[in-house]
Amino acid sequence: MHDTARLRALDKKVLWHPFTPQQRWAASEPLVIARGDGCLLYDTDGKAYLDGVSSLWTNVHGHGHPTLDAALHAQAEQLAHSTLLGLTHPEAIELAAELIDVAPWGLTRVFYSDSGSTSTEIAVKMAFQAQQQRGETRRTRFATLSDAYHGDTIGAVSVGGIDTFHKLFKPLLFDALVLPAPRSPGGDEEATALSGALALLDAHADTLAGLIVEPMVQGAAGMKMHSVDFVRALIDRAREHGILVIADEVAVGFGRTGTLFAMEQVGRSPDFLCLAKGISGGYLPLAATLATEDVYDAFIGSPEENRQFFHGHTYTGNPLACAVARASLRLFDEEDTLGNVRALTAQLGRLLEARLAPHPFVVDIRQCGVMVGIDLAREGSPLPADIGHRVAMAARRHGAILRPLGATLVLNPPLSLTAAQADDLVRITRKALDDVTEELMA
Repeated sequence: MHDTARLRALDKKVLWHPFTPQQRWAASEPLVIARGDGCLLYDTDGKAYLDGVSSLWTNVHGHGHPTLDAALHAQAEQLAHSTLLGLTHPEAIELAAELIDVAPWGLTRVFYSDSGSTSTEIAVKMAFQAQQQRGETRRTRFATLSDAYHGDTIGAVSVGGIDTFHKLFKPLLFDALVLPAPRSPGGDEEATALSGALALLDAHADTLAGLIVEPMVQGAAGMKMHSVDFVRALIDRAREHGILVIADEVAVGFGRTGTLFAMEQVGRSPDFLCLAKGISGGYLPLAATLATEDVYDAFIGSPEENRQFFHGHTYTGNPLACAVARASLRLFDEEDTLGNVRALTAQLGRLLEARLAPHPFVVDIRQCGVMVGIDLAREGSPLPADIGHRVAMAARRHGAILRPLGATLVLNPPLSLTAAQADDLVRITRKALDDVTEELMA
């Protein structure tokens, strides 16, 4: 058994947690997760929690899946790591071919890295270098959507737009053209945003190297969503102007919107597709930036020309991660993962409408596949600034892990969630809302 008190004290002494107010953390009793099984996580005292956010949107088929465990163990017996700088290995080769087989048409090359931030940073650098090496030297800027989030490295932050995360670093960033984006799909708000976005693309077209979008769902913005028509129109206009298109599917890829990739629903193929999070089923750090042959050709030349892409990471294409990613892709077919997503999407929609929509603090619910954003507010008097955090902490008492983004609650469970577990997840969310409501009314 684990000594929970010792671990908590040691954590507060030696760890620095991401996106976490450390003063509040130091005053809390942190939840220490010891193991996972299916869609459940267990703390060091043995209590079970529904993993309502897929361990930060990464887990696909459940924790401790025997097929993924076996793939990891088998690869560890062969090769744990070997560099892709000047060498290659079977798992990186095979996974790249399999990704190209299932990705949107036209993507033919795979460049590996290790996180969502690096996958988008690579796409930005590739797009810029490709344009420069084609002679498009005036194309030095990127267009991005308002409230965009593409990661935390400097290039990724430069094309981001969430002030809470990014404002402090503005002196370090390059300038990006920010296009308006709606909070919800369809309607007048989206039509107005699209008109404004297209006008900006037209006005700045000759200086833009690329357009980067999170297709259909802007996750870190609080599950802001837009229609496929919105994305399609932006891509079509960018194409008219010779602007390269980067689809950031780090969060939405691998089934979360109902198809393996969100761009399948958009009906357009990007110049770059950025993947991470679910690529390895939630097991190991791995990312990939897929590109077209046309982009790849811009980097071909003699060694003396120095046209190669000067970028790389030590653990690029790690064999262990690639082996697990290949096994995860197979499971999509073997377990009809997308079929379960369709059923789960419909069930969540019914449960959210019946149980959460009537709550007086719930002002909007947005859903795309298994990705859900629940906005909290109150008429007459504002809710506390930490309302989302309070509800998430209350949910833990009832056995579920949620993640707040400001006043928005996020649900984004593993794609293997059962019907009974979906019912439990929404029931617990409602119970947590009721608990916090009672506390505020007391």
